[in-house]
Amino acid sequence: MIKLVAIDLDGTLLNGEHIISDENKEAIKKAKEQGVKVVLCTGRPLLGMILYLEELNLRESGDYGITYNGGLVQRTDTGEVLSKKTLTKVEIEEIFELSKKINLPCNFIDLEKIYEPPYPQGRDSLYPTVMTALPYIPIVMEEMSSDIAINKTVFCYTQNLLDEAIKNIPAYFYEKYTIMKSRPILLELMPKNVDKGTGIAVLADLLGFEASEVMSLGDEANDAAMIEYAGIGVAMGNATNEIKAMAQYITKTNEEHGVAHAIHKFVLNQ
Repeated sequence: MIKLVAIDLDGTLLNGEHIISDENKEAIKKAKEQGVKVVLCTGRPLLGMILYLEELNLRESGDYGITYNGGLVQRTDTGEVLSKKTLTKVEIEEIFELSKKINLPCNFIDLEKIYEPPYPQGRDSLYPTVMTALPYIPIVMEEMSSDIAINKTVFCYTQNLLDEAIKNIPAYFYEKYTIMKSRPILLELMPKNVDKGTGIAVLADLLGFEASEVMSLGDEANDAAMIEYAGIGVAMGNATNEIKAMAQYITKTNEEHGVAHAIHKFVLNQ
């Protein structure tokens, strides 16, 4: 029996217009009424999904969210952090040096702010077009506090130039950090061993659930770990071929209420 449903946002729960369909809302409502934990699992900060949580009535006591691609597990009603992994000042400086070498703009994100270090000339970050929930704060690297704690860093730029630059990231960085694309124009760097699968595993353990009692739904590379972890890993009909290949089930697309379809099939048994 499924006790926890973990759902990615962009390309999964949200359609192309960033809207949750009535069909998806109703399926999630029914699952919650049956006592199933429904958890949004995203690369966004909690503030970046508050409106969706409220729309789904998922900000009550006993509701949880997995943010920053698994870097944080939080209560959605209070924001209380139950588990977190962050980047240190030394690591942030190292990633900033990388950004200069591969000529890409980068941003650092904590719980409340998005930091803007100096961008390469003529290459401003596109992240403000992706994330609008947090304020953008310029930062002078030499003046950065020694106890700063960053949840993730991002490289956000045009797809062709981003993909070319990715080829120049040294293998060392992949050994030291978790690195993945969450959108065609967005590359994310997080502490090692941070991914949506580990975030869900932490929450499941806190709740006393087994992996076999978890269903996860996603569409992109940053959803791979949670698809692999869950007893039922569901790929969206619009998912990448990689995600489809590792899933136990392929549901309908995000434009066809694929989340609702999977919930009805595996949770509501309808």
